[in-house]
Amino acid sequence: MSYDPLSERPTNRRRLVFCLASATSFLLYLHRYTWNLIRPELEAEYGFTNTQLEALGTAFYATYALGSIPSGIVIDLFGPHLFLFAIILVWSIIVPLQAVTGNVFALGSIRMLFGAAQTGTYPALGNVTRIWFPRARRTMVQGWVASFFGRGGGACSSVIMGTLLMGYLGLSWRMALVAMAIPGAIFAVLFLIVFRNSPEEDPHANQAERELIQGDERTGTETRGVIPVRKALKNFSLRVMVFQQFLNAGSDVVYTLVMGSFFLSRGVADMKELGWLVSLPLIGGALGGIMGGFLNDRLIRRVGSRWGRSLVGFFGKTLAAASLYIAITQPTAAQVAYGLFLVKFFTDWSQPTVWGTCTDIGGRFSATVFSAINMAGNTGALVMPLVFGPLLDYFKTEQTVAGELVVVTNFTPMFVLVGLMYVGAGILWLLVDCTRRIEDEIDTDAVEAVS
Repeated sequence: MSYDPLSERPTNRRRLVFCLASATSFLLYLHRYTWNLIRPELEAEYGFTNTQLEALGTAFYATYALGSIPSGIVIDLFGPHLFLFAIILVWSIIVPLQAVTGNVFALGSIRMLFGAAQTGTYPALGNVTRIWFPRARRTMVQGWVASFFGRGGGACSSVIMGTLLMGYLGLSWRMALVAMAIPGAIFAVLFLIVFRNSPEEDPHANQAERELIQGDERTGTETRGVIPVRKALKNFSLRVMVFQQFLNAGSDVVYTLVMGSFFLSRGVADMKELGWLVSLPLIGGALGGIMGGFLNDRLIRRVGSRWGRSLVGFFGKTLAAASLYIAITQPTAAQVAYGLFLVKFFTDWSQPTVWGTCTDIGGRFSATVFSAINMAGNTGALVMPLVFGPLLDYFKTEQTVAGELVVVTNFTPMFVLVGLMYVGAGILWLLVDCTRRIEDEIDTDAVEAVS
């Protein structure tokens, strides 16, 4: 006798999972974007150059990139439950360690540990959204998790650390980092207790909810396995996504590493105002992610997955490039910040499309596929600061202001380069066909080998 899903109301464990995934994404960026305020403190306290500071910033991405594929394989094999608990706890402990030394090599090592601890978070969350949510609403969910709550965490980082803890409460930047880390450690324990890898493993999810999530797809009961990345990269669209994500994350790193110093160069000295202006672009990114998820699901229903995903990616990146060139010409720091709000709104509306494309192409290997694309993005984030740092130092000049000789950095050439990267990423989106699934290609190859 077959099960009738209409015989009982579905439970709502997927909504709890949504809250846990969103909080994980929020904390990921909340802690990562503390660097925007750590950077100017290190510059003032230890006299580091832009090149040294960008090298410290990129040290995070070295291990973040290298750990992406191994973490994706672990997630595909064992699931995200214990993996996410462990890395959330570890990275929360590492956050305040960035304030314990002024030695550039020791600080670089801490930054590398931080990157290693955070790698694998989004491959794991991509796995969570694929298994716990119906396909029809998955991209919207991914937009909320990755963009709204992720970028929202980044936006809140400077406001909480700078405006609230350092500005209104008067904490030192070191004590502010300790205060930022405590919620992460508490949440890691909560995640361990509450989360399960799939609806089938969760005793509080009933069969009606499992049927609702499954739809016409397989769910977490499917066999876990791994695929060699070399074999996965035979997929043309995955190769294109690798290059797209290099440009995407390589350009996006400026919002992680230099925004604090940039607005200081525009004459913003009050920590209360600085925290708010640094956060504005990231608020734009959070809202853009929600809009992108909505547009993606709507376009998929109208024109199908192939062009529904590609068009959102293309227009998001090209509109971001146009907005960036307008933003950097504005006369005041506040106007620039509002312009960058619009830039991040457009560039980040493609973020849930990246998640959706990974799950479409990867199928049951989605964490491995996501980790390959994530590694490409983090390679961009690793390489580009090594370009941005010397570029900023090259355009650094000495000027006399109020009778004092001060060093002034021109950030415009860096933003011009970022705009060109947006354009390149947009063009690459037109080449992506998410309907060509790796899983189907493997099955086809197996049939041909037998015949």
